[in-house]
Amino acid sequence: MSPDPSSNGYGAISSSGRHAAPHVDEEQPLLGVGQSLKSGWRTNMMVNVRRDWADFVLLGCYVVTGLLDSASISTWGSFVSMQTGNTVYVGLGIAAPHESTRWIKSATSIVFFCIGSVFFSFFHRYFSPTRRWVLCASFIMQTSLIILAAAILTFGPKSLDPKESIGWPELVPIALVAFQSCGQAVASRALKYNALTSVVLTSIYCDLFSDANLLAAQNVERNRRVAAPLLLFVGAIVGGILAQSSFGCAGALWVAAALKLVVVVAWLFWPAGTK
Repeated sequence: MSPDPSSNGYGAISSSGRHAAPHVDEEQPLLGVGQSLKSGWRTNMMVNVRRDWADFVLLGCYVVTGLLDSASISTWGSFVSMQTGNTVYVGLGIAAPHESTRWIKSATSIVFFCIGSVFFSFFHRYFSPTRRWVLCASFIMQTSLIILAAAILTFGPKSLDPKESIGWPELVPIALVAFQSCGQAVASRALKYNALTSVVLTSIYCDLFSDANLLAAQNVERNRRVAAPLLLFVGAIVGGILAQSSFGCAGALWVAAALKLVVVVAWLFWPAGTK
C-alpha cells in the first residue's frame, strides 16, 4: 500500500509541498543559545583566576578590616580581625578577670577566627585554591556572615552597655565576623600574596622599614607595604565615625558587607589564568 502523500509520521504536509515545521523547531536556536551561555558560564566559573594584579583586591580588603575592627573595638572593646590585640586582652583578663568582660569577647573572637581558618583553608584546598567559583563562594560566605551580624545589631535587642555585656547580642556578632575575617587571609595564601593577609600590620611595618630599597623609584613590594596600612587606616577612620554616629556598629558592618560584595563582583570578571 502506497503512503498517503498528504501526511507522514511527523505531521501534515503543507499545500506548497513543504513539511510544516514542528513548534519545537522554532525554539531550537533559542535553546541552543541558552545552552551555549550556560556552558560558557560554567566554563568561566571553573577556570583559575589570574594572579596578576590580584593584590589590588587583597589591598581593598584592608579597608574592610579597618572598618570592622575600629567599629568592633569602639562598640564591644575587642577586635574581630587582628588577633594579636585580642590575645593581649585575654592575658590581661586572666590576670584580672573581674575588672572587665573584654577578655571574654576577645577569647570568643580568637576561637571563631581559628575555626574559620580551618574551614576556609579546607574549602580552598578541597575545591582548588584559585578557581573562580571558589573565590566567589568564599567571599559570598564572608559577606553573608557580616550581613547576619549586621542584622542582629540592627533588628535584635539593644544592650545598655555593649562593652561590658556578654550576652548573645554581643557574642554572636563577634563570632560571626571573626569567623569570616580569616577568609581574606586564606585568599591571600591561595593567591600567593602571603604578606597581604589584611589582618596583620606588624610584620608589614617591619618589612617596610627594613627594606634596603625603601627609597627606590621602582619597588612593588614597598608600594604594597605602604598601601596596606594606609588603607586600613582609612577604613578605621570610617568605621570609627560610623560607630560613633547614629548608624552605630551596624552601619559599619553594612558598609563592610557592601565592600565584600564588590570583591565578589571583581572575582566574577577577573581575567582567567592557567588551568
